[in-house]
Amino acid sequence: MRHSCTLTALLMAGSPCLAQSGIDVYGIIDVGVRGTSDLGANNAPALPGHSTAVSSGVDQTSRWGAKGKETLGGGWAALLRLEGGINADTGASAKSDRLFDRLAWVGLESPYGTLAAGRQTNLLSDALIPVDPLGKRYASFNPNINVAGLSNTAFGTHALGRQYGPSGYADNFYRLDNTVKYTANAGPWQARAAWSFGEAPGDASASSSHGAALAYQRPDWVVSGATMQFRSREDLPLNAWTLGAAVRIAGWDFKANAARNKANTGADKTLRQRVLSAGVSREARPGLLVTTAWYSVRRETTGFSGDGFNRGFLFLENTLAPRTTAYAEADYTVWRGDAAGLTASRPNGRHGSGLTLGLMHKF
Repeated sequence: MRHSCTLTALLMAGSPCLAQSGIDVYGIIDVGVRGTSDLGANNAPALPGHSTAVSSGVDQTSRWGAKGKETLGGGWAALLRLEGGINADTGASAKSDRLFDRLAWVGLESPYGTLAAGRQTNLLSDALIPVDPLGKRYASFNPNINVAGLSNTAFGTHALGRQYGPSGYADNFYRLDNTVKYTANAGPWQARAAWSFGEAPGDASASSSHGAALAYQRPDWVVSGATMQFRSREDLPLNAWTLGAAVRIAGWDFKANAARNKANTGADKTLRQRVLSAGVSREARPGLLVTTAWYSVRRETTGFSGDGFNRGFLFLENTLAPRTTAYAEADYTVWRGDAAGLTASRPNGRHGSGLTLGLMHKF
């Protein structure tokens, strides 16, 4: 639906409203009641016990935003995108320091591809879109988003504890500031390249990132991968790659992905992480989608014992209307090594489980 006047009122109060601007305001509100066992706030390992909470974004991350396109002629168009996360359980912004923490970019679309500049997702995230077994559901708990896509590397003794690339946050490099991204399509091929400027005085490499992604897509299958390098303010490198495939056979959708990353965290110190994932989904009946997924995460850090976890998911999504979905979600995690950690010198539970009943509405 068109909301050019609404966007103008939000962003430029008092300015003229141009009907030809082609602006859409959109969003997702996703709220569920979640019960957990041996999992604490943000699904971290916890002492044995049960808890219940209202959670936001279990199926799809709650968000709001605006996107625009204006035709310039000759196959050219100007584009814009602004998007911010919402904690729908409290009404607060997902990031208190940014209104549009998810996306903020402007670009040009042409017969030769699309060039965009601003805050954007990294290429690992882009490559995971068609091949993540969960379809990027439950972003805050999905290992492909957290570990393969580098949105949350703050896991106990294996936390990176610093910023790589211009993300604006330590241990989260899923979205990057100051990024120029080029996307080109040629038949079944899609190629992407990106450079993020670190903007560190006197050092063009520090806090920067760069990479490339390539996907080949046919009607019933796709292969998608990406490789990137991120650098810290101290010019330490973090190298990452991801590669996956998806195939549709007789109504069944199969997806699998492998990802690895390695970070230099100091003199003769490294952190290595790998994620393997696989899953299947199928429409059990019209309007009812069943999705299962399994993830295996392993981590190794200089000076610490290796650890990790295995995590499984089950999603049932019932489409009530074109923009409204009711869902049930179940997950089970088995911690390996010292990943479960301690709370007040007491060992946390070795297994964690959760069950969510929720409702998602898109506008």
